[in-house]
Amino acid sequence: MLYSAPLPYLSDPSPYFAVLRGAPWAAWLDSARLGRYDIIVADPVATLVTQGAQTEVRSGTEFQVSVGEPFGLVRDMLGERIRGPSAEPFAGGALGYWGYDLARRYLDLPECARDREHLPQMAVGIYDWAVVIDHRECEARLVSHLRHPGTEAALAEVRRRLEAAPSHVPVIGDFRVKSSAVSNLDPVAYAQAFDRVQSYLHEGDCYQVNLARRYEAAASGDAWAAYLELRRRSPAPYAAFLDWPDMQVLCASPERFLEVRQGRVETRPIKGTRARASDAGADAQLAAELCRNPKDRAENLMIVDLLRNDLGKSCLPGSVRTPHLFELESYANVHHLVSTVEGWLRPGCDALDVLRDCFPGGSVTGAPKKRAMEIIEQLEPDRRGIYCGSIGYLGFDGQMDSNIAIRTMVHAQGSIRCWAGGGLVADSRCEAEFQETLDKASAMLAVLERFRVEAT
Repeated sequence: MLYSAPLPYLSDPSPYFAVLRGAPWAAWLDSARLGRYDIIVADPVATLVTQGAQTEVRSGTEFQVSVGEPFGLVRDMLGERIRGPSAEPFAGGALGYWGYDLARRYLDLPECARDREHLPQMAVGIYDWAVVIDHRECEARLVSHLRHPGTEAALAEVRRRLEAAPSHVPVIGDFRVKSSAVSNLDPVAYAQAFDRVQSYLHEGDCYQVNLARRYEAAASGDAWAAYLELRRRSPAPYAAFLDWPDMQVLCASPERFLEVRQGRVETRPIKGTRARASDAGADAQLAAELCRNPKDRAENLMIVDLLRNDLGKSCLPGSVRTPHLFELESYANVHHLVSTVEGWLRPGCDALDVLRDCFPGGSVTGAPKKRAMEIIEQLEPDRRGIYCGSIGYLGFDGQMDSNIAIRTMVHAQGSIRCWAGGGLVADSRCEAEFQETLDKASAMLAVLERFRVEAT
């Protein structure tokens, strides 16, 4: 049975999240009205947190440590799947993040880069209710499959708080950035890493390597105001704000990783980028040049081929196809080339199989995936943590949607970090690729500067 209670529709759902974010493990999957739905959750009935080979599973007062396979543990906690199509994209289930370095559980990778993130490789809550805002129908609802005892009673209080939410909440916070953002690859170090990638490419080790730069600044306080500033500067259809114990994750991702809906699987890799121009004519010229540039199209096609192979592990033979190649998508700061790859789940496979088989997304590794990741580990000074992993949900009904966690900031342990990278191929130019990292990081760096205060 689906519990569904109507709520006043808010085109900007931030007031709904503001009144719920005091509860544990609050999260907002934010479409910025560039997608159809926003999803808000809080107060999970269970949590799964993976560090290295162990996963801590908490459910009520029960606590256990497991060495089981992380995606399998999520499947176990979800329990028996609800049958039949759901009227809502998500009415309860697993929601959280799977960090890039979770891949170490499935791939034998070298250990060269420093781990300065010190955060879980997976952090997922099991939620029994959600607020769903439908921007196409201009509706909002509080929904639940009522899977757990006590949920029905809790919903009355949740609904009361949501119905009392003001249409606008003034942003009050103490977030402070206390130093300049410093990158782990300055121009000289980036050029050295770029040259080494070129050597690997010309030697035939790989076809493409995604090389990223990490920025870090000292910071303190509550990053809620910083997230609102990020979404204002860089609205994105697969954005998210995770307000969780010991961390806040601010994500403005434009990229879908994997969607599973009624057995159909879709991934939409981004490869190919140009900065936006303030002049309309120059901006249109940049977009047109991107669309016809053979290097960018080849770079995109390499990742499409990789993802076709990844989807083939859990999709029906012959069902994987590419209905759209090299489509232009434009965002506040950049133009992108986006392709669509789809397939149909084979019998006996589910969304978690697809997530495991495709993880991490090929658009943020390179090709072949394992060799590209080995090179990334050698050349990037620091591990990526949450960056280039995935944020998303998997419902009790088996439906899933997830992003690639790019354009992402992590506030934890007295600092805030963000990253930007790009795919390098044999005919890449160092100066242009370095500039692309600056273009992609521009909105996040502007947020850091907006909250910068002089140290005292």
